[in-house]
Amino acid sequence: MLVFWHQQLTMLATPKTGTTAIESALESMAHLAIQRPPQLKHATVRKYHRFIGPWLESAAGRPFTVIATMREPLDWLGSWYRYRQREDIGEERKSTAGMSFDQFVQLYCSDTPPASVAVGSQANFLAPKVDRSGEKGLDRLFRYERIDDLINFLEDRLNCEIILPRLNVSPEASLELDPKTEAKLRRHAAADFELYDRLCQTTG
Repeated sequence: MLVFWHQQLTMLATPKTGTTAIESALESMAHLAIQRPPQLKHATVRKYHRFIGPWLESAAGRPFTVIATMREPLDWLGSWYRYRQREDIGEERKSTAGMSFDQFVQLYCSDTPPASVAVGSQANFLAPKVDRSGEKGLDRLFRYERIDDLINFLEDRLNCEIILPRLNVSPEASLELDPKTEAKLRRHAAADFELYDRLCQTTG
């Protein structure tokens, strides 16, 4: 998560959407950069508006623009699968070594997914905070597949040129899926696919 105080801008870090490279490029410009632990770096929209946002806005005396990025759901899961194929994954129970992508998706859709496939949901991460005072969500949501839109927005808002480094690159792996498995995923993660489809309709 990056916070730019003078520009009243917060960029949330949706996991596996290229945020590590963006944070690396912009960390020196940010007034607050939360890189670790993951629970804080990847604070959801709801947690931001419950805890961090009110504190920032109270101190600044004005609202912040809140942005994030979303990746096509199937590609997003493929990125998680490939990332956890790495030999240096750290926690063996989270490794997907020896597992096909089809098996990964089948387990992801199960009622009790094991740690290796328990990666959450973009729709849940990006869901707004809703309470008696109303709904608080994102001001802008960008598509990972059109990362240039995000870069252009940030360059304009921050008045700088942004060159992204190539970081956190996952190993190559087959992402072949049985059509039945994909159909099962689209039912299980319907909220993710619906949100992404709406985003595509909005951004073209």
